[in-house]
Parts: sequence; structure tokens; C-alpha cells
Amino acid sequence: MKCIFLLASVFLSLAAHSAPPAQKTYAKREDVDGFVRQMVEKHGFVEKELTFLFSRARREPAILAAIEPPKDARARSWLAYRARFVTDARVAEGAEFWRRHAAALERAAREYGVPEEIIVAIIGVETVYGRQMGTWRVIDALSTLAFDYAPRAEFFRGELEQYLLFTREAGIDVFSVRGSYAGAIGIPQFMPGSYRRFAVDFDGSGAIDLRASPADAIGSVANFLAKHGWQRGERVELPARVTGEAYRELLKTGIEPKTPLAEMKRYGVETRTDLPLETPVALIELESPEAATEYRLGLRNFYALTRYNRSVLYASAVYDLGQEIKAKR
Repeated sequence: MKCIFLLASVFLSLAAHSAPPAQKTYAKREDVDGFVRQMVEKHGFVEKELTFLFSRARREPAILAAIEPPKDARARSWLAYRARFVTDARVAEGAEFWRRHAAALERAAREYGVPEEIIVAIIGVETVYGRQMGTWRVIDALSTLAFDYAPRAEFFRGELEQYLLFTREAGIDVFSVRGSYAGAIGIPQFMPGSYRRFAVDFDGSGAIDLRASPADAIGSVANFLAKHGWQRGERVELPARVTGEAYRELLKTGIEPKTPLAEMKRYGVETRTDLPLETPVALIELESPEAATEYRLGLRNFYALTRYNRSVLYASAVYDLGQEIKAKR
């Protein structure tokens, strides 16, 4: 009985979601058949239903092109990246989003310890406050990346597994959900695994809906960060200046804060702060081919931001956008 909705939803939406003849589907592929058997054995899905489902899921070459790392050096520039997200328009929209959802934001900050401006900035960077949530069918995006993108196939097969569980639990038509080319869903762009683990019913409706409920999105972002180490009342980052070459050793240690502030001078790194000298930090390098490199010291909350998106450019842009929105408020 727990899988019957899947068969019904697939057949009911078949006419509306039939793939064009020229597009490749995932029917009769050995790797897909193996995944189907795994879902049957591990989660009790019905083999015939999943086989039919993957005969309708489409391979999308444009997704494979989009997922590839950029080759243009400017696409990896901190200044260019920041300019995409920290704009007057996005700051103004963020302040308005904060005004409209002030009660939910205040409650999320109180319950989870994550400041309002950080929550608003993440939603602003991810989907421009819910306006750009993606147009790809999530089943197509995840199938394409799970079976035809070798560098991260294992990760995306895990997310495809989570997506099928999510739609079964929620009683959602597998073909109806649209998201990013990577399969992220809703206002905060949660991957299916994060949706199942960290999304919360923050508006009290009795159901979690990250696609239509800003309150659920707000609470879920805050819950995600809290579960990933966000520290209530602590700073996110500090400005830094480097001299000499010894600082390069710090860059090799990664972005998790492990080095005490007291050791920064030994590596030629200077900052101004009243934090205790034993506070662990990580040196963050923000390079721009067209300008001087910027350096910051990431604290534990900066590292928490990189759990949402592993890029230090992303975490830095979220922080900067949040500060601009807060000043606008």
C-alpha cells in the first residue's frame, strides 16, 4: 500500500508528462535497473512502478553542461561573484522580504539562534526570495546526474533515493516537482536529503511546503544552520591582512576553523578583534584575477554557512548581502 500512490500518480500524469520521442529516457539501462532493485530491496518500492517511472524520466544534456565547473577565470572571481548577488535590487528586495515576514524571522532567530539577516540573505542568494526556484523536473535533473555524471554520481544517486522517498512520504506526483538543474527544491533550494532531514513546518499548517510557504522556508534555513553548528550570538568572520608567504601554510589546512587567533601573527596574518586569543579561525582567500586578493578569517558560523554550500565565495556573499540588508532595514 505504501507505494500505491506512485503508480497512480505516474499513470494519471502520463499524458501530460510524456517525453518527446527524440529525448533519451532511462529505460532498459543496466545501471538504472540496479538502482531500481536497490530501492525495492532497501525501501519496499514496487519494481514495475519504478521501471515505468524511469522510462519517462529524461536525460537532459543541458544539465550536464551546466554542472561542469566554469573554465573562464572571471567566473571564479570573487568580485564578479559578489557583484551577481550583492546588488541594490537584491538588498531592497531583501529588506522588503524581511518586512513582510518579520514575525517568522524573529521567531526563527529566537528559537534557532540564527540572525534574521543571514536567513534572508540565504533565501535571497538562492532564489531571489522565492522568485527563481528552477524550472527543471527534479526527477530528470537527479536521474541525469545520478546516471550520466560520473564525477558525482554517488552523491546524486543518494539524492535520487531521497527524492523518491520524499515524494512517496508526501504523496506528491514524482513528475510535478520542479527545481534547479542540480535537483534543489523550493524557496531555500534544499536538496531532497536536506528536505527530509532539516525542513520544518514553521507555519503550523500540518505539512512542510518549501515551495509555497515562506515561513516554512525561513524556519528550515534556520534549523539547517543550527544543526550544522551555528553558534548563537557569535560573529561570522573578521577582516584580515597578510604579509610575506607563511600565510600559505594556513590555506592548506582548509576552511574549518582550527588555528587559534594567537597564532595568526606567526603566519603573517593580522586582524583587529577583541575575541579571545584561543578562538579558532580559518584563513579565507577570496581571489579576483582583475583585483587584489581579499582575505578574511572565518569563524565557526562562517563554516556553518559553507555546509549550506561548500563554496567560500557563497558564504562570503551571503554574509555581505546580509549585512547590506540589515543596514537597509
